[in-house]
Amino acid sequence: MKVTAETETSDATELELQSISLWTGPVVGGVLLLAFLAFPGFYPPMSPADTAEQVAEFYSRNQTLIRFSMITLNLCGIMLVPYFAVIVVQMKRMANQTHIFAYCYLTATVSGATIFALADIFFLVAAFRPERAPELIMLLNDLAWITFIAPVGMLVAQNLLLAAAIYFDNGPEAVFPRWVGHFAAVTAVAMAPAVGAAVFTEGPLAWNGAIAFWLRNAALVTFLVIMFPVLRGALRRQAAAGAPA
Repeated sequence: MKVTAETETSDATELELQSISLWTGPVVGGVLLLAFLAFPGFYPPMSPADTAEQVAEFYSRNQTLIRFSMITLNLCGIMLVPYFAVIVVQMKRMANQTHIFAYCYLTATVSGATIFALADIFFLVAAFRPERAPELIMLLNDLAWITFIAPVGMLVAQNLLLAAAIYFDNGPEAVFPRWVGHFAAVTAVAMAPAVGAAVFTEGPLAWNGAIAFWLRNAALVTFLVIMFPVLRGALRRQAAAGAPA
């Protein structure tokens, strides 16, 4: 009886911690949205075709807003990791898994968070000394934008790993519905073309383009929003089954 009680307590604590981690998603997401809206270079996105003088003038004129938005993104972006960690824990519950998908998913998440932090730093460095030569500020701006938009490999891998794990989950009760795997695969496809931001200076694949900027970011936000009720449902089913994580 004592062992059973301790096990039930442990399971309840595990579910509670997962629930807390899950709710960091909307809370941190709201802060990140505020910082995103505060950056004057996103609405509309700065053009790769801007001259060095235009870029330098932008950083000189908007130094305060750039610092506020990028420091906020840098501090809070990593706080989405607990949200993704709930996905990892649920992936480990799937039937016939070696946990390889879950561990690779976690690695891709941490790698993506690191790249995101670097992009924020590059924006901050560009705004650090607005008296620099315009060509140097333009170089830093290019580095920031390309780092922010183009490295989508981790995001694509995350979604494909999640889709694969769901497709291989053949237990009596699947952790995630089958359609979530299809949704993750479509999200990966939608994000992949953003890699073109490292090559194109105009058109939909440029860093300010409809595909590289808008579709990529819309796909990411949509994934985060859709996965919230999906994960809540998975936690409810886990609680009902009394299964340990």
